[in-house]
Formats: sequence, C-alpha cells, structure tokens
Amino acid sequence: MNESWLALMIGNSRLHWAWFIGNTLQEAWDTKHLPASAIQQLIQYGVSGILPDAILPPQVVSGQLSDTINVLPLYLASVVPSQTTLWQTYPSVNVITLAQVPLLGLYLTLGIDRALALLGAGETLGYPVLVIDAGTALTLTGADADCQLIGGAILPGLGLQLKSLTRDTAALPATQLPTQLPPRWAMQTASAIESGVIYTVLAGIREFIEDWQSRFPTSQIVLTGGDSPVLLSYLQSLYPEMARHVICNPHLIFGGIQSVRLKMAS
Repeated sequence: MNESWLALMIGNSRLHWAWFIGNTLQEAWDTKHLPASAIQQLIQYGVSGILPDAILPPQVVSGQLSDTINVLPLYLASVVPSQTTLWQTYPSVNVITLAQVPLLGLYLTLGIDRALALLGAGETLGYPVLVIDAGTALTLTGADADCQLIGGAILPGLGLQLKSLTRDTAALPATQLPTQLPPRWAMQTASAIESGVIYTVLAGIREFIEDWQSRFPTSQIVLTGGDSPVLLSYLQSLYPEMARHVICNPHLIFGGIQSVRLKMAS
C-alpha cells in the first residue's frame, strides 16, 4: 500500500487535490474547476501533459510525482454531478459514494463532502466528534461515540454571505473577509456588512458548540474548509475559552478518502 495515488474532492467552487504515498499525505492544494476540454486532454495525455501548474503546485511539479503522475490511481468524491461525469473516464478512477462511507445513520441527501470530513475527523481524532466546515457553505456535522450521525446544519459560508449582499442589492459595496475580527459597531457600510455577517455567524457557531458539548462533553471539535483559519482566529478573539477546544485541520476530507480507500482495498 505504499504506492502513490491522488485524491480529488470536487467542491462547489474549487477542486481540492492531495497526493499520497501509501497512507502518508505528501501535499494538498486547490485549483479552479477545469473546463471539459482540459479534462478530456488530461485524460488523453495524462496530468503532466497539460499545463502542470494548472493542476499541480510547484513543489509537486518539481518532485517525484511529476514523473509518475500519468499512471496514478485517482480516488474522487464530488458534490457537483456535472463535474463527476467529466472525470469518470479518467484512467484508474475510483468514484467514492455515500454508500462506501462506514458511518451509521447517513441519509441519502447528505453531502459526500460532509460525510468524508466527519469520517476523517473521527478516524483521526476519535468519536464523538463535531466538524465545522467553513467553505462555500458553512456546515456543522456531528457523530456520536458509536460512529452514528447525530445530524447537523447548513448555512451560507462567510464569503458567500458577503457576496450575496453585493450581488442582490443595488447599493451595497463588495467587501472581503478581514484578517482580524472587525469592530462590532461599524461606522462604514462595508465594515457594517462585515460586522453583521461575522458576528451573527460566530454567535450561531457558539450556540451549536455549546449544545453539542452539553450532549457530548468529551467530544473533539474540528474546523476545516478554506475559511477555517480566519474563522478560528475570530473565535479565539471573541470566545477564547471555547476556542481552546477547537482544532483546525484543513485536510479532514482527505483523511476520509484515505479511510474509504483502505476499506476498498481490504
């Protein structure tokens, strides 16, 4: 099981890649969704046959992966059905479905990304566990000590909330997530948007964490997703005692994919 292989999680807005040797994660990176023409060229000529830097970060292109990537097995999970279809003719592809995730009580419409992140967290840190995924959508998903899904919640992610106000109103300006917690009482429109979105989301997360801890006092709580570092910094500023119990791990989904791969091979 010490062969090289690739993991690909197709998210709503990006492709999330990882390169493993056996069970050890070597590198992880993100790219934009690829057009169908690029995927077909990749399938025909191999990943290194089309602009490697569009797929691979420099440290991977310059390393041993660049010499063997054409033949690497690909383990793929996706929340975008149209993208899944495009990748299914890739050589040595293994498409992971919800039925392959060894957790109890999964419902049919549960996102594979949520299930894999929960599995990755539980297999890495133990159960019970609560996963807060701060991506395009912000999701909370928990499992108990018996690996049984307890449930969760979904809301628009921080970036999506900021963009929606600009997109769907006539006069509100575009704004980006600040690197530090903004003032609660803002004196500019852009700052007021940041305050409203960030403090409301943080208050909601606090409520969910407090309820989860009341049910599962020994549970691990893990942040993942693209906005997880900045969200953790906000929590540390506003709720430092609670934040002490929160772990940030951006690679939970890959841990879940790795766990399913091992199960498929056994």
